Amino acid sequence: MKKWLLVSVALLSLGATNKGELPPGQPMTAKDKATGAKAHVEILKEFGDAYQGPQSNYVRTIGQKIAIQSGLSNSQTDFTVTLLNSPVDNAFAIPGGYVYVTRQLMALMNNEAELASVLGHEVGHVAARHSAKRNSRATKGGGLAVLATVLGSVLGGSQGAELGQALGSNIATRYVLSFSRAQEYQADDLGVSYIAKAGYDPKASSTMLAALAAQSALDARITGRGESSLPKWASSHPDPLSRVSRAGQQAVSSGSTSQVRNEAAFLAALDGVLYGDDPKQGVVDGRSFRHPDLKLAFTAPAGFAISNGSSAVSIAGSSGKAEFSGMKSEGSLSDYLQAVFKSVGGNSAPNIGEVLKTQINGIPTAYATTTAQNQSGQQLTVTVYVYEFAADSRFHIVAITPAGSGAVFDPLFQSVRRLSATDAAAVKPRRVSVVTVKAGDTVPKLAERMAFEDNRLDRFLVLNSLAANATLKPGQKVKTIIYGQ
Repeated sequence: MKKWLLVSVALLSLGATNKGELPPGQPMTAKDKATGAKAHVEILKEFGDAYQGPQSNYVRTIGQKIAIQSGLSNSQTDFTVTLLNSPVDNAFAIPGGYVYVTRQLMALMNNEAELASVLGHEVGHVAARHSAKRNSRATKGGGLAVLATVLGSVLGGSQGAELGQALGSNIATRYVLSFSRAQEYQADDLGVSYIAKAGYDPKASSTMLAALAAQSALDARITGRGESSLPKWASSHPDPLSRVSRAGQQAVSSGSTSQVRNEAAFLAALDGVLYGDDPKQGVVDGRSFRHPDLKLAFTAPAGFAISNGSSAVSIAGSSGKAEFSGMKSEGSLSDYLQAVFKSVGGNSAPNIGEVLKTQINGIPTAYATTTAQNQSGQQLTVTVYVYEFAADSRFHIVAITPAGSGAVFDPLFQSVRRLSATDAAAVKPRRVSVVTVKAGDTVPKLAERMAFEDNRLDRFLVLNSLAANATLKPGQKVKTIIYGQ
């Protein structure tokens, strides 16, 4: 499991605005550096730590080259650029010269200029001090709790916050909340100017935006949300597809005629990067979750989607939300169960009904249910199951559904099981493999190499920013996803 933050791609709002208001970045202060250093430690924990691979040095070099264009510092070494070991398409930056991009987002890129555009956009937020302003607001408001974010659409408002107090607010969460439309536009303009000054093709911002929009639409179809269902980051921004042309217009306004994209160098650096879940943190395949190190597995009910996180796995659907996690606890299973309810309820631990005990797939289990009410007056059912894999290895599921909705999570509760050593060893990571197109290779033929059971063609097209009728040329480089070590 990786700790899961409900953070989507802020970059999907890359675009353009009226030219003119591009304030230079004010040099970093000692306070900025101290604040960033503190948050950096938390961010590494939240996002699976820094990625260990040659790609990290490559990203750092490009990021420092772009960041210095901002005026925040005259020394590239003042910027800490980190490739995060996260399967979420994301990037962000915080005060103090800290810039981040996930390996998953890097895999979606097709050249160095697109990487530069992403990093430039995020540095633009810091140069305009958007992160500092937003963090101040979040601090005053008490921040966000991970569980409150996971369960918020069911619970709503204060009830969701109360049930999320267990996991508390954290520095990292406050820095990755969505920006306002005006802030995104300003960061767009700054980012385009940075990559242009660094000698890259500024049109890369537009192609990166198109790739992100395509990936978002594909994710929506695969998870069953539907293309019209926009994630929270889009609630205050225009449709990302409508902004592709605006990003291109801003590139023209920059005055740069550079066409430098460094595609070959980028693809050479990208080859072999981990894609999707890291098996050390558990792997999601459709509705199934398997953790080879913990030797456990479970399956979400039909109609529910699983999202992996660094200390929790979320299971979400239209009729409820749940979270699988673990925590330190001493005493009996009943004691553990009480501790979970207390952590969920915060200062006002709920009164629970009878604690029931059973065995599920040979695993000692305890469970109980209570009720809650959101601010709209909706009655909710809160159910907690705890599982004892060993005396020092316990896990739990917290599930919240509208009262009277039935036992929608029963299949989930009953599916928790042990993985055999053989099954655990069979869990392999996915990796990006850059291949050279040969004579006779076609898009459908290469798409069959994709290490997925479904949507292989669509995944291949989006990964490579190709049209459905694209014709490949011998010698061309394309990305595929394969199982590796």
